[in-house]
Amino acid sequence: MALRRLRLTDFRNYAALSLDLDGRHVVLTGDNGAGKTNLLEAVSFLTPGRGLRRAAYGDVARSGAAGGFAIHVTLDGPDGEAEIGTGTAETGAGGTEQGRRIRINGANARSAEDLLEWLRVVWLTPAMDGLFTGPAGDRRRFLDRLVLAIDPAHGRRSADYEKAMRSRNRLLAEDRRDESWLAAIEAQMAETGIAIAAARAELVRLLKGMIERLPDDTPFPKSTIALTGTYEEGALKQPAVDLEEAFRARMAEGRPADRAAGRTLDGPHRCDLEVRHRPKDMPAALCSTGEQKALLVGLVLAHARLTGDMAGMAPILLLDEIAAHLDAGRRAALFAILDDLNCQAFMTGTDAALFSSLQGRAQFFSVAHGTVSQADGA
Repeated sequence: MALRRLRLTDFRNYAALSLDLDGRHVVLTGDNGAGKTNLLEAVSFLTPGRGLRRAAYGDVARSGAAGGFAIHVTLDGPDGEAEIGTGTAETGAGGTEQGRRIRINGANARSAEDLLEWLRVVWLTPAMDGLFTGPAGDRRRFLDRLVLAIDPAHGRRSADYEKAMRSRNRLLAEDRRDESWLAAIEAQMAETGIAIAAARAELVRLLKGMIERLPDDTPFPKSTIALTGTYEEGALKQPAVDLEEAFRARMAEGRPADRAAGRTLDGPHRCDLEVRHRPKDMPAALCSTGEQKALLVGLVLAHARLTGDMAGMAPILLLDEIAAHLDAGRRAALFAILDDLNCQAFMTGTDAALFSSLQGRAQFFSVAHGTVSQADGA
C-alpha cells in the first residue's frame, strides 16, 4: 500500500502542489511553520473524518482562495492502481460550510466510508503526547480511530449514536415528557451503543493478542490495555440483546438525573482506555514523558501490524515530529519496524540528520513556505 502521487489545490498554505512518490517512506524536513504537518493532514483526509487536526473544512482551504480545497492521490494498493480525490466546493449562501466530496476512480463515493475499501491511514502527532494524562475524550477518539482501521462500519455507528444522543439531550433539556419518543430514541442508542462497545472490546482483545506476540526486549515497552465502562467490560461476554435491554432500562430510569444534568450521563460515550507500562507495572499517566511517547509509539506500531493482518493491507502511517523525542537507539528500532511492516510512512522533522539512517530507504523532501523540493538522501 503506497501513495505514488499527491496533488493539492488551495490546501492550507499550498496554492498548488504536485509530488511524485516512489512507494518508499517519505521524510519531510523544514522549519517550524513551513507546511510539513499540512502535507500529513492532506493525506489524513483520505480516511473518514476531518483529518488529524479535526479542522472545519473552511479552515483547511487556503486563506484568500476563491473556492474550497482539493486533494488528489494516485494509490498503489492490493487491487492495483486507484485514483482518489476529495475536497470541498465554495461555501454555500451566507457562508455556510458544505460537506466534502469524494471521488474514487472517477465515480462519486456513496460515503466517506468507501475510502476504507482502498486504504487505511493512522497517525501520531505531537498533540497526542499528552494522551495518557489528558481527558478521557481524547483517548476515546484515539481508540475509535484504531477501531475504524479494522472495522469500517464503526464510524457510521458512532455518528448514528451521537446524533440520537443529541436528540435525547435536546428533549430532556426542553423538558418534553414524550415518553414514547424518548423510548424510540433510547432504543436506537442502545442498539448502536452496544455495537460500539462490542467493537471497541474486540479491538482491545485483538490488540492484546498482537502485543503478546511481540518480543519482550522491544525498545518500545509493552503495554497492558483495558477498557473501563458500564458496557464495554461485558460486551464480549453477554448476548447483545441482553445488554441492549439493560441499556434501555438504565436510560429510562436515568431520565430525571440526565434532565437535571442536561446531558446523558451513561453510555459508551463515557468509556475510557486504560494503559499501563507493563515492565514497570505503572499507569502510563505516571510514566515519564519519554516513556509515555515510547508506549504510544508501541501501541500504534502494534495496531499497524494488526491492521495489516485483519484488513489485508498495511496502513499508511503519518508520524509528525516522530524523531524529536526518541533517542538514537529507538529511532533505529522504529525505522527497522517500519520496514518490517511493509508500510509507507510519512515522517516530519526539523532536523534531517535525525533521519540519516533512512537514506536509500526513503525519499527526502525539503519543505519551505508552501513549496516542496527533493532533498539530498532521496
